[in-house]
Amino acid sequence: MDMIKLLGMGANFNRKDFGHDINLFEKKKTKDSKLSIVAEDEIPEEIDILNTKNQQNNTGKNPNSQEETSKNKDTASEFPLSPDDAPFENDSQVDVFRKSNSIRVWGTDVPNPFRTFRMMQNRYSFGKYLEKNMSKNGFTVPTPIQQQAVPISIDGRDLIACAPTGSGKTISFLLPIFHSIENRSFSKDLFGLIISPTRELAIQTHNQIQLLTPKKKISSYMLTKNPISNAMQDPKSRKKFNILIATPLRLVYAIKNQEVDLNSVCHLVLDEADRLLDEGFIEQIDDILTACTNSKLQISLYSATIPSMVEMLANKIMKDPVKVVIGASNAATDTIKQKLIFVGQEEGKLVEIRNMIQSGFKPPCLIFVQSIDRAKELFFELVYDGINVEVMHAEKTKQQRDRIIENFKQGKLWILISTELMARGIDFKGVNLVINYDFPQTVASYIHRIGRTGRAGREGESITYFTKEDAPYLKSIVNVMRQSGCEVPQWMVELKNPSQTLKKNMKKRPIERKSPSTAPLFDKKAKQRKKNIINQSKKKSAPPS
Repeated sequence: MDMIKLLGMGANFNRKDFGHDINLFEKKKTKDSKLSIVAEDEIPEEIDILNTKNQQNNTGKNPNSQEETSKNKDTASEFPLSPDDAPFENDSQVDVFRKSNSIRVWGTDVPNPFRTFRMMQNRYSFGKYLEKNMSKNGFTVPTPIQQQAVPISIDGRDLIACAPTGSGKTISFLLPIFHSIENRSFSKDLFGLIISPTRELAIQTHNQIQLLTPKKKISSYMLTKNPISNAMQDPKSRKKFNILIATPLRLVYAIKNQEVDLNSVCHLVLDEADRLLDEGFIEQIDDILTACTNSKLQISLYSATIPSMVEMLANKIMKDPVKVVIGASNAATDTIKQKLIFVGQEEGKLVEIRNMIQSGFKPPCLIFVQSIDRAKELFFELVYDGINVEVMHAEKTKQQRDRIIENFKQGKLWILISTELMARGIDFKGVNLVINYDFPQTVASYIHRIGRTGRAGREGESITYFTKEDAPYLKSIVNVMRQSGCEVPQWMVELKNPSQTLKKNMKKRPIERKSPSTAPLFDKKAKQRKKNIINQSKKKSAPPS
């Protein structure tokens, strides 16, 4: 394929090029039109990040005749009818179903799963609007985590859920909250609290709620750094929200300043629970749990990776929890083709990326690096090569981060370079390739990074570069690849596992790496001097502690 055509996917062409205003995502013209414009249902699959094809295919009418459907608009089911809608006849059928869907459960009196959303609707009464909105947005077939986790939570049980990235965990914890609000008369109280480690993931969850529920039925609020309005702070005129989504630090600040009252919260969800309970948020989570005083509080923990230490900690704050694992624990989804590439020294990484671009690749692509400085340096290198690339890190403003994410989702960017900020939870359905430019510091980081591709059953590819310095940690990634069903060379299988000391050291301090920048040494030194001057001036101007 022509390189220009390949890298031009997702771009908007102006009238100077073709004599007309052409939009790649514009609907087809009439037969008399001289131009052949790509319609929505003909968007190339590699840039269909919003997954419009699947949504259109999944939003078809009920398989019954059109006449019958038109006569029964108020009673017709939005979910497709299936022979699997019937309840399980005995425990052996349940066991066979769980085994066939790689569902493993631990706990007492675990509720049976459901096969289809119609079966779920027959067992638990959901509002008609939910069926319509789920079908409209392409959620017609439940994933294994949804099949088993939803009944557990609806039955009021605490839950520890471990499922691969892109397997539908968000819907799994939202459906029980919707059900409880509808059926337990919590229409005026804050019922559900969802904690996310990053603002981007919290926004994504909030948007998902708005897609599935009308505001008149269920209202949600995204807690940001902006001060809450006086109307919300005044108890008499405070607007009521059923669901609150927040990051830990912002929520603790709101609790201490009496901006929110969590006494009525009955369902607490920790999204990406391993990070919330193991990576610096534990004190904030403790404050949040203390503020949730409702005796009926139900806790759910979701993540693609739940280490044993996190599970032990979770058991201390939960009541008789049920644990659900989909597939192998701490493994990636089998839809991702994983590769390890030896690059020798740091310089080899940039050579590999440039070779890949010259030989042709299917954008969009995510590249992960271990620090903000390295992200900036790699960004300038690829920009110099004329690549349509952007960089994402914590120093970007909220507006910049939102704009970058939106452009990437719309296919306006070919490559997005990011730190660990984008490694968790963010749903980019059309990402074809993830590159670990810098070797991940933990197994969990690796699983979450590559989980940005191969989502919702789509195929994806991940490439991890490693140098001589990374070799001692290689076996940890090899183990994940094997558990995920990837073929691994025998010499990698025979490598020794890194010691616990090595793992701890790697987690605390990443390997010091040579800069990816190819700028002259004089320019690098000048840049470093300028950076040192700025840092010193900041220290002098800072108030005494």
